[in-house]
Amino acid sequence: MEGLILICVIAVLVFSMILVILSRYKRCPSDKIMVIYGRVGSNKDGTNRSAKCIHGGAAFVWPVFQAYDFLDLTPISISVDLTNALSRQNIRIDVPSRFTVGISTEQGIMQNAAERLLGLKLNEIQELARDIIFGQLRLVIATMDIEEINTDRDKFLEAVSRNVETELKKIGLRLINVNVTDINDESGYIVALGKEAAAKAINDAKKSVAEKERDGAIGEANAKRDQRVQVANAESLAIQGENEAQIQIAISNATRREKEAEALKIAISAEKIQQAKALEEAYAAERDAEIARALKEKATLEADVLVKAEIEKKELEIRAEAEAEQLRRRAKGEADAIFAKMEAEARGMQEILTKQALGFTEIVKAAGGNANDALRLMLADKMEELMRVQVDAIKNIKIDKVTVWDGGNGEKTSTANFISGMMKSIPPMNELFEMAGMNLPDYLGKTSQEKELPEEKTND
Repeated sequence: MEGLILICVIAVLVFSMILVILSRYKRCPSDKIMVIYGRVGSNKDGTNRSAKCIHGGAAFVWPVFQAYDFLDLTPISISVDLTNALSRQNIRIDVPSRFTVGISTEQGIMQNAAERLLGLKLNEIQELARDIIFGQLRLVIATMDIEEINTDRDKFLEAVSRNVETELKKIGLRLINVNVTDINDESGYIVALGKEAAAKAINDAKKSVAEKERDGAIGEANAKRDQRVQVANAESLAIQGENEAQIQIAISNATRREKEAEALKIAISAEKIQQAKALEEAYAAERDAEIARALKEKATLEADVLVKAEIEKKELEIRAEAEAEQLRRRAKGEADAIFAKMEAEARGMQEILTKQALGFTEIVKAAGGNANDALRLMLADKMEELMRVQVDAIKNIKIDKVTVWDGGNGEKTSTANFISGMMKSIPPMNELFEMAGMNLPDYLGKTSQEKELPEEKTND
C-alpha cells in the first residue's frame, strides 16, 4: 500500500513538471517578435546579452530566470507635414508626405528594436520615428535644388529613403514606403517654373505649326510650279501666263516668308519676355531672401546685445544682493555680539545683586531680624575702612610745607587755625551715624551734650 502511494506521488510530480515545462514553451506568431530577456547567454565578446529575439518559431522560457514580451510587426503610417524647409537655394518649401515604417526582422536590427522599443506604446514609437523622419527630410532638402526636387522625384525619394532608413535602423525600425503628396513654396518659385515651362511649350508648338505651314506652302508651290511647267511645255501658248503666274507666286512666297519671319520674331520676343519675367521674379525672390536674412542677422545681433546686457544686470543685482546680505549678516553678528555682551553683563550684575541680597539676608538673620541692628553691624564692620579713608585724606599733608597767610588777630597761629579748620571739615563718627539714621552705640561713648544734661538737672 505504501509503495502504491509513493508511485502515485511520483507520477503526480512528474506530470506537474511536464505541465510546467509545456506551459513555459512559448510560440511566436508570424506578425510578432518574441523577446526573451533575463539570463539569455553571452555575446561573442563575452558580454551578457540583453535579450534574445525570435520571429516565426518557439522557445522555452525558463521560469524565474527569464521573462518574455512581444513586439508588434504591424506597419505604422506616419504623416509628416514638413513646412518651411530650407533648400540649397535658401528658398523655403513645404513638403507634405506620408511614411510607412515597421519593426525590422533583420537579426541585428531586431536586437536594436528589442533594446529600444520594447514596452513602448504605438503612439510613442510613432512620435519617435516622426522626429527622425523630420530631421532627415530637412537634411535631404538642404542638399538639393528646388528644380531637382520638383522634376526628379525619384532622385529625391531615393535620397530620403536612404537617409531615413539608416537612422531608423538604429532604433530597430525599417522604412516600408515613402509618398510625397506635393511640393509648395511661399515665394511662388515653383509656380514660376511651371509658367516658364508652359510658355516654352506654347512657343514650341507655335513654332512647329509655323514650320508645318511653311513646308505645306512650299510643297503646294512646288506642285503648282511643276504643273505649270508641264502645262507650259504642253501648251507653248501659255508661256507668258505661266511666267506671270510664277512672278505672282514669287511675290506670294516673299510675302509669306515675311509673315513667317514676323511670326517667328513675335514668338521669340514672347519667349524672351517670359524668360525675363521669370528671371525678374527669381531676382525678386533672392532679394527678399537677402532682406529676410539681413533682418534675421540684425535681430540676432540685437538679441545678443540685450541678452548680454540682461546678464550683466543680473550679475550686478546678484552682487549687490550678496553685498547687502553680507552687510546684514555682519550687522546681525555685531548686534548679536552686543546683545550677548549686555546679556552677560546683566547676568553678572544680577549675580552680584543676588549675592549681595543673600549676604544682607544673612546679616539681618545674624541681627535677630532687626534691620537697624543689621545696618549697625555693617557700619561697625566698615568703621575701620571709614577711619582709614579719613586718615588717608590728611596723612600726606606736610605741615612744614604749608604756608598760611593770616590777618594777625593774635589768638591762634595761622597754622593752628588751618589745621583746626581742616579737622572740622572731616565729619565725626557720630555725624556719620546720624546721616545713616542711627545713634552712636553706648559702648563707643556719648556726646558732650549728653554728658552735660544730667549735671544741669542736678543743679536745678
